[in-house]
Amino acid sequence: MNRSLLSDLLDEHFSIIEAENGMEAAAILHNQEHEISLILLDIVMPVMDGFEFLALMNKKGWIKSIPVIMISAETVPTCVDHAYDLGVMDYISRPFDERTVQRRVASSIMLAAKQKELSHMVTDQIYEKEKDNRLMIEILSNLVEFRNGESGLHVLHIHTITELLLKRLMNKTDKYAISQKDVSLICNASSLHDIGKIAVPSEILNKPGRLTKEEFDVMKTHSIEGAKILSQIPLREEEPLIQFGYQICRWHHERYDGRGYPDGLKGDEIPIAAQVVALADVYDALTSKRVYKDAFSHEKAMQMILNGECGQFNPALLECLTDISDTLKTEISVASLGRHSEEEILNTVEQIVAKGELDVSERTLRLLEREREKVQFYAKYSEEIYFEYTAMPEMLMLSEEGAARLEMPEVIVNPGDTEFANRVFNKTDFKDLLDKLKSTIPEAPIVDEKYYLNIKGSRQLCRVIAKSLWTHKKSPEYEGAIGKITQW
Repeated sequence: MNRSLLSDLLDEHFSIIEAENGMEAAAILHNQEHEISLILLDIVMPVMDGFEFLALMNKKGWIKSIPVIMISAETVPTCVDHAYDLGVMDYISRPFDERTVQRRVASSIMLAAKQKELSHMVTDQIYEKEKDNRLMIEILSNLVEFRNGESGLHVLHIHTITELLLKRLMNKTDKYAISQKDVSLICNASSLHDIGKIAVPSEILNKPGRLTKEEFDVMKTHSIEGAKILSQIPLREEEPLIQFGYQICRWHHERYDGRGYPDGLKGDEIPIAAQVVALADVYDALTSKRVYKDAFSHEKAMQMILNGECGQFNPALLECLTDISDTLKTEISVASLGRHSEEEILNTVEQIVAKGELDVSERTLRLLEREREKVQFYAKYSEEIYFEYTAMPEMLMLSEEGAARLEMPEVIVNPGDTEFANRVFNKTDFKDLLDKLKSTIPEAPIVDEKYYLNIKGSRQLCRVIAKSLWTHKKSPEYEGAIGKITQW
């Protein structure tokens, strides 16, 4: 290969970079416009021949990102086939015409650029669909938290603790055969652990004092009700997220010694996903303030769990909890679902693209559609009015039952300028609600206010609980809110 000739031919578009190990016959060319490197490989080399170099590129994984053109005097079909089998993009026989090389190099670069552009487009699409799916799961789980009178941090904490425990468990043992993909699915499914509480009456769910035996028996039904909800989603029982969600919903109150509920499972009869979420749930319940108790310190909660005061747990998981104790205390205090989800989604997308599992975009779209169906289902059978508000474009979406009770359409464009703000709300009150939502910050997104609303012709004092939504960026932007309206 005449390197000076190549330099003259391609100097207008490429810079020549020195090849490693003195392999003068390999010209590594870099196109700055398309950010693509291309190797022109001569079959006769001073250190290793072209096929050995191609084998090295395959071993190192370079062949996936760097297109290669081989130039050789060999025209034997087996040599040509072998070159293509090793991943070359083009094969040029000697003697060659300089214009032929120039055009074929340009064509190879353009093709590689188009492939790279397409790869970026597919990656972006996968990322957006995965992000939307996670957002819908977050919305769904937070609807349950609103009904439970909590801030929504419980869902975030469970997600964080579950991930820390699973990753530590993977490092300690391979007994449970947990993959990185399983970690992502279990963490997402953990957000659904209490969805069965939608079936528990509010007076029991939010009772400030100790529950009676009868009331506690009703409360315990939420595990079965949550599993039932997931099992009744049509044609989705084989989805891994549904399977993990079912296990977690039904068995996150089981205990390792068989003294839990609803089925009294013992030891590893309890799926590991449910075991991990059970431990995460107990830790967060102890360290969080509730209507019936103050929060315990991290140290006190650890002591209570390890002493068996909260039921028996898998000894391996207790070891994991002890191992992550310092990290856990820090992560819970600074946890940010936006940051966490961004990192997790990017990791998931990288794995998907690396494995070529591009059909995941269809999978996440189906999951997104299912999550929307869930939200509609829960809203329909609740006595509360659920809503979603978007700031740009400005729209208010009411649950089907909520729209019927308020005698308003389900979708209201520019609600501040319509009958909704003037008749259902007092216009000043509705503006006050929107202003308070917009003035929140991602770390404190909850607004809890009382307003008089017109419901079917009567003026009633209502409680409006809403969570503002923000973009997951370094500088978050306000997007809108989700919330519920209950009679006071």
